[in-house]
Amino acid sequence: MKNPFVDYLVALQEAHLEEEFFKFKSAWNKYNNIIVLGNGGSNSVASHVSQDYVKFHKKKSLVFSDPSMLTCFINDFGMENAYKQFLEYFADNSTLCILISSGGESKNIINCIQYCERMKIPYGILTGFNPNNTARKTALSSLWNYHINSVNYGIVECIHQIFLHGVV
Repeated sequence: MKNPFVDYLVALQEAHLEEEFFKFKSAWNKYNNIIVLGNGGSNSVASHVSQDYVKFHKKKSLVFSDPSMLTCFINDFGMENAYKQFLEYFADNSTLCILISSGGESKNIINCIQYCERMKIPYGILTGFNPNNTARKTALSSLWNYHINSVNYGIVECIHQIFLHGVV
C-alpha cells in the first residue's frame, strides 16, 4: 500500500516557496489591514490565518465566513458576486487582499481579482491544479501569484496554509 503522505512531501519539496513568499512577506509587512478570502477548505485556511494575524501581529484582518452575512450576500448579490461585494464594503487601497482558489477557477474569486485590478486594491493570489488557470491569467497586478502543482485539494490547501503561516 502506498504511503498517503508521500504525495504531500513531494508537493512540499516542489513548492518553491522562496520567490513568491518573499513578495507575499513584503506586502504583508506593508499593510495592517488584511482581508483573506477563499471557498470551502480555503475559507477555513483564511479564517485560521486571519485569526493568527490578529492575535500574534495585531493586524486588522477580516475573513468572510459569518453565516448570516454570507447567505445574505449570496442571496442578494449571487454566489459569484458575494465576495466581490464584501470587498466593495470593506476593502480600499490600504487593504491587502489575499485571494485563495485551490483550482484557480472559482468565479467569485476571479471576480474579486477583477475588482481589485479595476479599483487598484493591492492583492495576491494562491492557486493550485492547472498552472494556466483563470485566476492566474486574470491576476495581472497581483503582488504575488503562488501556485501549487497538484490536483489534490488537501495538498494544495495544506501548502497554502504553510505559505500564509510563514509570517506568523
